[in-house]
Amino acid sequence: MEKLTAAHRTLPFETWVRVQNLTNDKKVDVRIQDRGPFVGNRIIDLSHAAARHIDMIGPGTAKVKLTIIAAPKRLAKQSELFAVQVGAFADRRNAERLRDKLGQFGPARLMARSGEPVLWRVLVGERSDVAAAEALAAELRSSGASGFVVRLDTPPVR
Repeated sequence: MEKLTAAHRTLPFETWVRVQNLTNDKKVDVRIQDRGPFVGNRIIDLSHAAARHIDMIGPGTAKVKLTIIAAPKRLAKQSELFAVQVGAFADRRNAERLRDKLGQFGPARLMARSGEPVLWRVLVGERSDVAAAEALAAELRSSGASGFVVRLDTPPVR
């Protein structure tokens, strides 16, 4: 919380991003180290320290501009894979039930997000580009599920 970090759905981990608050033009450089945000049309979740740096603590949200300032060094070796996150649960059994229910849409898996408590993310599909993953997300939404595209960065929990 007190480091200049952020969560983004698809940017590779270790990417450095400059976030500009368009309300006051303040900027902060953050390192992507988590997945999210998990709310509506938000594009990035900032740590407490980063939000404080650009005066977002009071309002909680703001219109921002993102500029990638440094890609991770390992990026050239890493293949890109995307999935659709359809849920996140503190109770692993609830995550497993949803995973089992949505397996018809492709590989469905759990990924643990560290913390207290551990958060079990349910991911469906495995696509090599964002457009294909967005099409899968639309298919899932038309079947009544919710979801958004995320980059796969770590091995799944089976």
